[in-house]
Amino acid sequence: MNMNLYKSNENRMIYGVCGGLAEKYVWDPSIVRVAVVLATVCTGFWLGIIGYVAASVIIPNAERKVQ
Repeated sequence: MNMNLYKSNENRMIYGVCGGLAEKYVWDPSIVRVAVVLATVCTGFWLGIIGYVAASVIIPNAERKVQ
């Protein structure tokens, strides 16, 4: 298991934050995305949106695999 959190290159929808969380903890990326959407809706949208944007700025990109 990866010890550091990185934005995903493979499971990327918008910025790869949810995909990176899913890869780090070996979860299904769809479940993580649904959980983030539910948390965003339950907090009145702004807290979830600001948190996601902040995470997309703070979390570094994963290194690309050279084949």
